[in-house]
Amino acid sequence: MLSVIIPTEGLEQPAVATLAALVPGAAAGVVREVLLVDRSDSNTIERVADVAGCRFLAFKGTTRAAALAAGARQARGPWLMFLHAGAVLDSGWIEETAQFIERVSASDRPRAGIFRYARSPYADPKLSDGIKYLARMIAGPSAEQGLLIARDHYERLGGYAPDARRSEARLLRQLGRSSRTLLRSPIIVA
Repeated sequence: MLSVIIPTEGLEQPAVATLAALVPGAAAGVVREVLLVDRSDSNTIERVADVAGCRFLAFKGTTRAAALAAGARQARGPWLMFLHAGAVLDSGWIEETAQFIERVSASDRPRAGIFRYARSPYADPKLSDGIKYLARMIAGPSAEQGLLIARDHYERLGGYAPDARRSEARLLRQLGRSSRTLLRSPIIVA
């Protein structure tokens, strides 16, 4: 049903935190596969993927957008979920994601889902958190909030442009306010 694509930068801890939140979704049958796309020179993420039963794709020397686009092309599911390494979904994401996919699939209007931003309760508040909050209020959601989108809708929009600057933000802008839904499930961003 759902292919999850996680771009990593060779760091084990953030990738493992995100993968741990996906385990219940795999057990419930919502997550079909997880692809870890890594641009680093280390083989740390390859080992994590092997232990976790994920697919590993190495993209050394490419842009983040090129790695995401290649991951989307390799994904097998009819739905794609893009998550940043270190982002942790709240436990309610499974049911809400399944309902969202069912509703959108039954309608004739393509929509994408974006998870509700939540700052880690253990992180010390910083000035940059306030600035990011204001930016989300003015410009809309950020790429770190994740993206849930049907593959055909993603392809119609052109997906992540491998050469474009800020390709993730560009895709969110292309979706526009009318074709994206802010889901109730929070995503904790470290």
